[in-house]
Amino acid sequence: MHAVVFAYHDVGVNCLKALIAAGIQIDLVLTHQDDPNENVWFGSVAKLCEAQQIPYITPNANELMDLVPQIQKLAPDYLFSFYYRHMIPAELLACAKIAALNMHGSLLPKYRGRAPVNWAILHGETETGATLHIMEVKPDAGDIVGQSAVSIGPDETATEVFGKVSQAALAVMNQVLPQLVQGKVPRKSNNLAQGSYFGGRKPADGQILWQQTAQQVHNLVRAVAPPYPGAFTDWEGQRRIVARTSLIGPFPEELDLQAPGIQVVDNQVFGVCGDQRAVAILDWFPANS
Repeated sequence: MHAVVFAYHDVGVNCLKALIAAGIQIDLVLTHQDDPNENVWFGSVAKLCEAQQIPYITPNANELMDLVPQIQKLAPDYLFSFYYRHMIPAELLACAKIAALNMHGSLLPKYRGRAPVNWAILHGETETGATLHIMEVKPDAGDIVGQSAVSIGPDETATEVFGKVSQAALAVMNQVLPQLVQGKVPRKSNNLAQGSYFGGRKPADGQILWQQTAQQVHNLVRAVAPPYPGAFTDWEGQRRIVARTSLIGPFPEELDLQAPGIQVVDNQVFGVCGDQRAVAILDWFPANS
């Protein structure tokens, strides 16, 4: 079996390794150049390709259509997408003789779209996972090929959950690869009516709104904790990143639960929320540090 792979991030590294271990011939990898303005804390697909002597390129989104003749000539059995950030045109998807498959970081049909781990934590989910599915032009809409679930702990951050999802993606690959190498693609319906689509997130979305409930504030902090941009608030004329909070007391009686916002009692920092509950701020620092 031959494949062309679009890949980035830890999921890209792990799943590419799984393809290699299964004996699938990787004819070409398409990945991204790291953004110098992004905190790159994850594994490098490019470095893996160099170590394995796999040809790779880093096209921009507007260059993908120009690659159709090259991919058609390779005539891959499969086209795989593992956390690749550009939308792959239908003309490229059609180059796969058997199937074009994408790994998504949620339990589809839930949390289709961008930043699925972050959104799941933000909404207080206790479970997420990884899903391999048939690629269609509409994002994350094709039939489900394989899934693996992971738990989300009440205090786990997006980075911690993403580590679990990366391992779940590997579990999915190991689950379905024996069939894929035989040219068989297991599939079940992806009922979009049972899920929702979410867009990308920007650093500005991390602003803490103290009128929200304590649980909502705690979930936001977890969802965007560093190395993501972080939840932030302004205090005494300074913007500060709130990196870790706790919903568990005891909370001092001196807190004014009628006044949402930052309060400091005995050198301990708390955030009073709109539901007259508080979060303990365990780690925060100036935004420009």
